[in-house]
Amino acid sequence: MQTSSSSSSSSPPALCAIVPVDCVSNQLPYPSNFTLRLSTGGSRKLKVSRLQAGFWESIRSGLIKNNSTQVIEPTSSSQEDEEPLPEEFVLVENTLPDGTIEQIIFSSGAEVDVYDLQALCDKVGWPRRPLSKLAAALRNSYMVATLHAVKKPAGPAGEELTEPNNEKKLIGMARATSDHAFNATIWDVLVDPSYQGQGLGKALIEKLIRALLQRDIGNISLFADSKVVEFYRNLGFEPDPEGIKGMFWYPRF
Repeated sequence: MQTSSSSSSSSPPALCAIVPVDCVSNQLPYPSNFTLRLSTGGSRKLKVSRLQAGFWESIRSGLIKNNSTQVIEPTSSSQEDEEPLPEEFVLVENTLPDGTIEQIIFSSGAEVDVYDLQALCDKVGWPRRPLSKLAAALRNSYMVATLHAVKKPAGPAGEELTEPNNEKKLIGMARATSDHAFNATIWDVLVDPSYQGQGLGKALIEKLIRALLQRDIGNISLFADSKVVEFYRNLGFEPDPEGIKGMFWYPRF
């Protein structure tokens, strides 16, 4: 379920994707191999009449004037909708053989301990990254979605005990960067191997997409390893939409 950029074995690791913007050309380069075509039908800050919006029109509407989007009337700042609050809810609840109740909790706003994240990356076999950069990536992300496993001892007759210090473990995470208006890119999707095969990765991405849509962001992309292309295709992502390829710049020194 990991996301990554695909490159040949001889190429150095990708540092960034360069996205030149040409407001004259009829086609704009797009930074990702995968794009989820979603329409959210409106804007929080502008009343918009959409005449006909294809894939590229939906992106260009925020960069150049065209016929796909017509601004009718800006609303006053006092009428702007507030950002939806972070979500947190129980996704799955199971009773283990010893009677312990285990809950899998999804959150779109929980704090992530960088050491817990590093331990999770170790479990899925990802190369280690500097903790300072890992912390900066989390801090600068538009949204961080997490899955935590919480174990609660059961009382008599299976009744759940109220414990102030329940065991809580990070078992999954995905994060998104965004321009806060039109586009978002999903990064670092991972699930603890001992919890894989239960549909948690699928649920994590679906809930993250829903949270982005609630913020009126409808162009959602990601980089996918070749082994998980079908996983993301089944979630609605399309590789190389309209033949557009991701472009990468590598340092040559």
